[in-house]
Amino acid sequence: MKRYVYIIGVFFSFFCYYTQLFSQNSPGLISGDFDLNMQTYSEDKSIGAEAVDEILLNNAYLNINYIKGNFSAGIRYESYLNALLEFDNSYNGNGIPYKYLNYKIQALEITAGNFYDQIGQGLIFRTYENKRLGVDNALDGFRIKYNINNSIHLKSFIGKSRTYFTYAEGIIRGGDIEINVNNLLSLKSKTKFILGQGLVSKFEEDNNPIFNLPKNVAAYSSRLNIIHGNFQYFGEFATKLNDPIGSLTLTENNYAKGNAIVNNFTYSQKGLGIVFGMHRIDNLEFRSQRAKERQYIINYIPTLTKQHTYSLLALYPCATQSDGEFGVQLDIFYKIKKGTFLGGKYGTKINFNFSNIQGLEPGNINDSLGNYIEQINYSFKNDYNDFSPKFYYSDGTLYFRDFNLEIYKKLSSKLKMNLIISKQSYNKDVLEGKTPGTYGIIESNIGVADFEYKIKKGHTIKVEAQSLLAKKGDGSWSMGLIEYTISPNWFFAVQDMYNWGNPDTEKQIHYFNVDCGYTKGANRFAIGYGKKRAGIFCVGGICKEVPSSNGFNLSITSSF
Repeated sequence: MKRYVYIIGVFFSFFCYYTQLFSQNSPGLISGDFDLNMQTYSEDKSIGAEAVDEILLNNAYLNINYIKGNFSAGIRYESYLNALLEFDNSYNGNGIPYKYLNYKIQALEITAGNFYDQIGQGLIFRTYENKRLGVDNALDGFRIKYNINNSIHLKSFIGKSRTYFTYAEGIIRGGDIEINVNNLLSLKSKTKFILGQGLVSKFEEDNNPIFNLPKNVAAYSSRLNIIHGNFQYFGEFATKLNDPIGSLTLTENNYAKGNAIVNNFTYSQKGLGIVFGMHRIDNLEFRSQRAKERQYIINYIPTLTKQHTYSLLALYPCATQSDGEFGVQLDIFYKIKKGTFLGGKYGTKINFNFSNIQGLEPGNINDSLGNYIEQINYSFKNDYNDFSPKFYYSDGTLYFRDFNLEIYKKLSSKLKMNLIISKQSYNKDVLEGKTPGTYGIIESNIGVADFEYKIKKGHTIKVEAQSLLAKKGDGSWSMGLIEYTISPNWFFAVQDMYNWGNPDTEKQIHYFNVDCGYTKGANRFAIGYGKKRAGIFCVGGICKEVPSSNGFNLSITSSF
């Protein structure tokens, strides 16, 4: 407790110092936000939900930021008493894990304390926060940015990454340079070129009693962005040097380098947008501490699948495989003009999306006598093995595939409609880390119909129906939702997910939920009750397991 009092005192001293040093008519601006989530947990054997000894669990966050001129500072107080079940139980207690000081002097910016940042798309370095995933790997250290004539952007940082209320053992050092070629050379060309180069290095002591492990592990990436009229290209290539996990077993220590390539092509004009993406990932997970879980990951692989928001479309989400995968995605957006046969009075929006994620070429790991141990599909190297998969392998194991078509139509001044059909293939064994051959690939056909009707000013009703047909996994599902909104204050919702096609008749269960909420200005209160199914929850290809639960929940958010 004394430690946190000391931290608050230091920040208060800085506030006072800079207020006096840069005295202006305004004393500065204080802003912040508050987020509270509470839930009760009752035993429900029908869905495998467990009760908790505390009865009620709680996650709460309070951010406070201060800005005066070129100076800013902030802290975040967090409370887990105790953490909600879907969060790691290492989140326990209260504390101030996030605090920062920032100052800008013309083209120079200096940050001390905690900060979030990334290089390129994050292939070699990304720190970020996502409360829903329970991820917060903020770096604690120093960062310096410098901008030269709006042409060259330099960045350098050093620190340790956050894990719960502590920090990883590895020291992270990095730098990045981004060059706007047109600005630098005063080019008047309609084609714009932006180049980038990043480097990150981790230092960690070698405490392994058997094997020699590298104390310094470097990763670097190069990127290119080309913009010409309606066209845009972005590409990035990354390499990470060998970084074995530090096991005491030879076959578990991989000394191979990792690499990744990302390509995105975009075309846009009025009424039409086309996005094509491709990436290849091979052994590119970068952790701030050896042999630790995902909370120690300090890089990010962007997903190449559509991020669905409807429940059944997101029932089987794709988790990015940093060990190795080859993925492609095509997204086409088209708006049919008003006044045409298909466009009608208000026009019609259509979105077609296709994504395919598959494994790299497989190879075998052998022991010192040449005996087979296991099959892999990523680069692997030790004293007895040296395998690198081909750039593209047409027969790679299917991980995930999604064909979907979405049609949004405003039918009248009061009625809107959104229709979606999707065909998905989901390799449960690979994407959820199960024993190969246990579940296989789950094929599903999904349909969604979403209607929103404006009854009168401020009163809107939303009706949603979803259906998922599948033979494997949990079988077929149906979902219905009715939501009534009284703007700008109230909303009421009733939802039921029914697993009517589960092969186990005892698991053909209704997951019923009821919610209501009230919003006033910057304050929002919501309370609900219901059952939640166990499953996988993903955001941007980053996933976590969520346990089943039965109980009440309360959410309060506020900002000032």
